[in-house]
Amino acid sequence: MKIGELIDEFERWANPVWQEKWDNCGWQIEPGILEQTAQVLVCLTPTLAVMAEAIALQEQGTPVNLIFAHHPLIFGSLKSVQTGNAIGDMVRLSFMHQIGVYSAHTNFDQVTDGTADVLAQLLDLQDAQPVEPTQDGLGYGRVGHLNPVLTLQQLLDKIQLALQPPDLLVSPTADRQQQIERVAVLGGSGASYIAAVSQTGAQVYLTSDCKFHQFQESRDRNLILIDAGHYATERPACARLVEKLTAMGAEWTQLSHADEDFRVFLTSNS
Repeated sequence: MKIGELIDEFERWANPVWQEKWDNCGWQIEPGILEQTAQVLVCLTPTLAVMAEAIALQEQGTPVNLIFAHHPLIFGSLKSVQTGNAIGDMVRLSFMHQIGVYSAHTNFDQVTDGTADVLAQLLDLQDAQPVEPTQDGLGYGRVGHLNPVLTLQQLLDKIQLALQPPDLLVSPTADRQQQIERVAVLGGSGASYIAAVSQTGAQVYLTSDCKFHQFQESRDRNLILIDAGHYATERPACARLVEKLTAMGAEWTQLSHADEDFRVFLTSNS
């Protein structure tokens, strides 16, 4: 399948038109590769490290020609493209090595098997529905039931096993043995959905990038907030993208090994 055909097929599933007004889904760099056979490297964030990985794969005989990312490369008001700037260097290397960069962000967040749906599946949530519906059963976040019911400690253990986060931030609670039946999830920065989650009957909300006062707000709403980190809550959906793109017809697809969390958690003994 050609790259142009693959992108058309993907956009029939997760239309960039659904993106938020502040977002930038779709082609970030398209260096004239639409007629080439799709050889795709999937990542969470399109960085120079991922571009270097794609170039190395080319040199090893795998003709990678597309970096397919969740996060946009170009975000906000780009005023110039210069050598020595990360985006400028990405553009230069993209055209030099014929490797395009495409991003599926808030459109991918909403769909079945998108970022939130994958989290719900990893936690075995039953009858999961969007926290904030957008259209035709799609939307942001998912909320559903645990069956069987777990204690809070068992749920934390399940999250640790499923996501392998470097650390977990959790609302303080006196009883880790309390029974948890209803859970909400949203991959990436989900603090702005705390109020919406509190209206779903969820006892626990798993997301990331939460601040001090957002933990306070959750406590005031009788909601246990769990922050597992941006990378850990969205990286599993990238693995699902590999499966999706392969099923859609990409000749070669692989999950990046150079994707980065950008954060290191130090213990008191480090």
